[in-house]
Amino acid sequence: MKTGPASHPKLAVREASKVYRTASGDLVALDRCSIDIQANQIVSIVGPSGCGKTTLLWSMSGLHRLSSGEIRLDGKVITGPHPDIGLVFQEANLLPWRNLDANIAFPFEIKSTRPDRAWIDHLLQRVGLAGFGGKFPRELSGGMQQRASIVRALSLKPSVLLMDEPFGALDSFTREEMNRLVEEIWLDRPTTIVFITHSIEEAIFLSDRVIVMSARPGRVAKEYEVLFARPRSLEIMATKEVFDLQNAIKLDIVGGRTSQKQAPLRSAVAGS
Repeated sequence: MKTGPASHPKLAVREASKVYRTASGDLVALDRCSIDIQANQIVSIVGPSGCGKTTLLWSMSGLHRLSSGEIRLDGKVITGPHPDIGLVFQEANLLPWRNLDANIAFPFEIKSTRPDRAWIDHLLQRVGLAGFGGKFPRELSGGMQQRASIVRALSLKPSVLLMDEPFGALDSFTREEMNRLVEEIWLDRPTTIVFITHSIEEAIFLSDRVIVMSARPGRVAKEYEVLFARPRSLEIMATKEVFDLQNAIKLDIVGGRTSQKQAPLRSAVAGS
């Protein structure tokens, strides 16, 4: 997938720092993070709990204001929620008193715009929710609710989709199914995706690049390219190349090794 010139990233994080003022003193969540994310890449961010992954993602969305530094979308500084950025949360956050169709329509009601019904119907078909428009959240499984939240985010046709560990509460089988679904949707309509996860395996399966953050204060510690061919199969995840990459990332997180960027670890899988 061609991503465009490296000098013009889709998302540019520059020296991003975030300090929370608390009664017991300042808490530095992010410390001078800089990342370039090219158009139509899937980039996962991993790191130990409390390292600032979600803070960074929410800053990209415009929902959190940085203490210093900046984040640019297509060269323009993000100063608040942006119509070209979609966000999928850890929980589906569907309104329980609205059925599925009404939940998906809700962002359009807020914006006073007309939804593209053909596009929404395509997405519902794509994620296996066609015919469920009249169902309420309580009538849907956890996986179905998360599919609905993805449809809701993509229904606005954002050029950037931010995903904050959206499958962490799902069982392993459903989680694998959702990972394949995200890749299939991306192959169908490439979008820039930033994906927060605690699962290294999930990050490798989905991503073109994996960013490893250090323990708090969160800094960019390492970066890995993932060069396996797409579409990716579960068989690839059992190869030595994936095991070596997974182990290297795990050592970075658990071992707290040097924060300097390492040369990309390239994969030697047939077709990659």
